Amino acid sequence: LFEMESRFDLNAFQRLFSNRHDKRKDLVFMARTAESAERYEDMCQFMKELVSWCGHQATPQVLTVEERNLLSVAYKNVIGTRRSSWRTLNLETDSKIDDTLLAAYKKQVKDELKKTCEDILNLLEKTLVPNTPENLESGEPKVFYLKMTGDYYRYLAESETDQHHDQKAAEFYGKAYAIAKERLKPTHPIRLGLALNYSVCFYEILKQKEKACTLAKEAFDEAISKLDKLDEPDYKDSTLIMQLLRDNLTLWTSSDDAGGDHVQVEDVSDDEQ
Repeated sequence: LFEMESRFDLNAFQRLFSNRHDKRKDLVFMARTAESAERYEDMCQFMKELVSWCGHQATPQVLTVEERNLLSVAYKNVIGTRRSSWRTLNLETDSKIDDTLLAAYKKQVKDELKKTCEDILNLLEKTLVPNTPENLESGEPKVFYLKMTGDYYRYLAESETDQHHDQKAAEFYGKAYAIAKERLKPTHPIRLGLALNYSVCFYEILKQKEKACTLAKEAFDEAISKLDKLDEPDYKDSTLIMQLLRDNLTLWTSSDDAGGDHVQVEDVSDDEQ
């Protein structure tokens, strides 16, 4: 039986890195190269090595904006295919399909999803969150990583409903939002993206629909009131997320009016901000 598997070997690069002047620069270059080639699993390995390198310096170093966005892109693409597969496999299916076979397939996809989430959560909780001061760059990096941690616990909660992942997601979103409200403008794309994903967590995972609507409406209304002060570089990203907030509110309120529970909600990934 022919079995396909990833043959990427990061160790093959270690000697090359050690013979060069700037390992950090080389890892960023290779992550970009892997992204261009759409080799996102490889990209994850390069970024994981970069996070480890930064964390093991005499004075731990924080990732640049470009580096943290590369990290987000890498894992977002790997987890995105698994989440899509999981949702598809859990739709109502033809009754003629063998449930035993389908269950075995679901388990494999679920295990892949879990492994990916645990991989990035390990980096976030052990290195990136603790090594990033709250006052760095007005709190933006700390909010970014706390939000990202909440996101991946939410993804775990989509497939494992009995492991308290929902509470961990809410905990990290809550920490991030407290800092964001204190340090980031209401129109800041990271604050808006956090409000969007936090409200999705309330609606989809925690089943607290009133809180989801309240959070989304407050974030939207605050941003609208400050729209004239929005910095030009952030305008496109912020208004896009505001539109997603409004779309969700429309879906959620119309669903409540119609008495329906199953609606399509949208969230945002860190690199889209």
